[in-house]
Amino acid sequence: MERKIILGSGSPRRRELLGGLDIDFEVDTRNSFEEKYAPDTPHEQIPVLLSQGKSHGFHRPLADNEILITSDTLVLCGDRVMGKPHDRQEAEDMLKCLSGRSHKVITAVTIRDSRRERTFSDTATVHFKTLNKAEIDYYLTKYRPYDKAGAYGIQEWIGYIGITGIEGSFYTIMGFPVHKVYSELREFINEDQSAEV
Repeated sequence: MERKIILGSGSPRRRELLGGLDIDFEVDTRNSFEEKYAPDTPHEQIPVLLSQGKSHGFHRPLADNEILITSDTLVLCGDRVMGKPHDRQEAEDMLKCLSGRSHKVITAVTIRDSRRERTFSDTATVHFKTLNKAEIDYYLTKYRPYDKAGAYGIQEWIGYIGITGIEGSFYTIMGFPVHKVYSELREFINEDQSAEV
């Protein structure tokens, strides 16, 4: 059975990265999920729960030949959980928190079809130099990173001038751990083909 891959994300970065795997897919972002979680949720579980929520909030049941991929990224600066900033002031506060220290980026991905699902996550550590006010102001004014967890994109200007080192996958920090997506998706499809034999 020919499998149809659907990316349930409006992120241009995730679209670009999944496309880089030379996989045919379509994008469908219609979803009813509200991104909420209990305050006492362990930090590492937050992107897992949100990725699963996005999967199950998809606007219709999946056909037997369809595979849906959803994802969520969280930036953890000390004990502070950072999603997407709501405005410039929040974005500035986030960048000030990240400045001159290291933080973790956790990205979770859910792969689901009409019968089963699997969710996995990957964590990377990012080291930032101390950012001055002019650098933060320039980045926020020119790049307006309000659609990015932690108010920055590693592949943008702030990453070029501010990131002094990373531990883990660059693509996990971008919001889509393609190395794991590739292997997990292959395994998911192979399991399904084995079950059909």
